[in-house]
Amino acid sequence: MAETVMDSYVFTPEAAAAVLGPNDRNLSYLEALLGTDLSVRGTSVSSLSPSPAFVPLMKRLEKTAMKNGLLTEPEIFMEYQLLSDPEAAGSVSERPFIAVQGRSVYPKSAQQERFMRALRNDQVVLALGPAGTGKTFLSVVWALSEVLSGRKGKLLLARPVVEAGESLGFLPGDLQQKLSPYLRPLYDAMEYVLHPQQIKRMEDAGTIEVAPLAYMRGRSVNNAVMILDEAQNASRSQMKMFLTRIGENSQAIVSGDPSQIDLARRSESGLEEAASLLSGIEGISVIRFTHGDTIRSRIVRDIVRAYSEGGNEKEHQNDL
Repeated sequence: MAETVMDSYVFTPEAAAAVLGPNDRNLSYLEALLGTDLSVRGTSVSSLSPSPAFVPLMKRLEKTAMKNGLLTEPEIFMEYQLLSDPEAAGSVSERPFIAVQGRSVYPKSAQQERFMRALRNDQVVLALGPAGTGKTFLSVVWALSEVLSGRKGKLLLARPVVEAGESLGFLPGDLQQKLSPYLRPLYDAMEYVLHPQQIKRMEDAGTIEVAPLAYMRGRSVNNAVMILDEAQNASRSQMKMFLTRIGENSQAIVSGDPSQIDLARRSESGLEEAASLLSGIEGISVIRFTHGDTIRSRIVRDIVRAYSEGGNEKEHQNDL
């Protein structure tokens, strides 16, 4: 029996290879996103049931593939989200972007756009929300663009060292080696735009500094972008301490997920308190992401939604 084709899209050979991936590995993911079976013949992809997003998504993916090459699931999902978010899907030329090392990073959701505008305009930016929304990645890429352009002299990365069952004192190595596992997500973001050897040279020169949050007491940090990641694990006093380290020509970025507090008592977290107290102050922005802003992948978005709708409610009850 012949297939009933509802819509077809013909790619260039290069775009077809980049969009579908080796052995058409992206095909099943595209079917899940679009809610339809797809058929591939040469460089032509056909939808076998009605899907209003099919042709518009194929057009977006072809354009992205011609710029970026082979597409991954997160990149496909980002384009799908832009397609379904009219506020974020405006002309690229109208959206803010971060330029660093020859790369341009654009927002992938309306809330990411607000976050990037806040980074441009405000001295203190707090970003709250679940995993996969780009809080850490955009913070680090922005900071690197500021340092590499000469607008700031240093990138300071801080993170509360709060982990279950293990302390810094029992980890091998010097302070840098002890901190490395905790700061790995920040390094992953840096390595998206910089070679690890370049990062090492910047660390040796003091242009990139990593520090446990507790070690920042008493300092005044000038001409720097200060990033506090995993800020949900900073206590109230630590949060105040970090925010009052801001010196001349410095910017502070605070990011965290209030649903993933690892402190013994959730009420000790200073993230929500800071967001509430500082909201409305000129020069300070508070950006709140939701599971709908998750751009890491479709499955991560669904996991975050499931926990936000069920799992955390039980967790909060256990803390009472």
